[in-house]
Amino acid sequence: MVRSFEDEIILSYNDLVLRRSDLSILSGPRFLNDRIIEFYFSYLPLIYPSNDIYLVPPSIAFWLQNCTDEETLKDFAEPLNLPAKTLVIFAVNNNDDVTAAEAGTHWSLLVFYRFANVFVHHDSLRGSNCAYSRKLYESVARYMGNSDSHIPYLENELSPQQQNGYDCGLFVIAIAEVICKWYTSSNRVDGEHLWYSDVKEQVTPSSVSEMRGGILNLIKGLMFAEN
Repeated sequence: MVRSFEDEIILSYNDLVLRRSDLSILSGPRFLNDRIIEFYFSYLPLIYPSNDIYLVPPSIAFWLQNCTDEETLKDFAEPLNLPAKTLVIFAVNNNDDVTAAEAGTHWSLLVFYRFANVFVHHDSLRGSNCAYSRKLYESVARYMGNSDSHIPYLENELSPQQQNGYDCGLFVIAIAEVICKWYTSSNRVDGEHLWYSDVKEQVTPSSVSEMRGGILNLIKGLMFAEN
């Protein structure tokens, strides 16, 4: 089978393969796919290293969100060892068709923070992913290791909002980065406050827009280093 130019592999990073089509997505005003989000999720631990943080790959989050068989879900979730993590970050997609890859029209972010015993949903499009986020929350909450207490779910109504129809994935990775930075900061005091003010101050439409070129340059730099 002959691959098209767009299918050409340009970078192998950890367990992830990026293709030339991914560069095309970053070059223009387009919806991010799961590979780009997974790439950045795997890159963030290099900048903000911590054994307490788990940035869940979008494909795993999607599977957890949509698995309907309890035993299969348990067998899949338990090896992830979620109770060992203090901060767990999920990308949420609104794809309703589990048989369709690269589907869906919106990304948002679901965050579990153990010290506050809470799930927080950040949605850059006026809460349009709320139902999908709650579905994921209901699937994973029982596996967080807090069986003795109910874990609340919160919609962060102050989440920064996108001003177009395609930057939701960029908002997801921008907010995830600010939260990782907040958690690994020497100024953080457990229980004093969450990351809300940091996200509000640092994630803006202009800063998010700049990330597109920044990620593109990062990938090109890694391609150069690989060669």
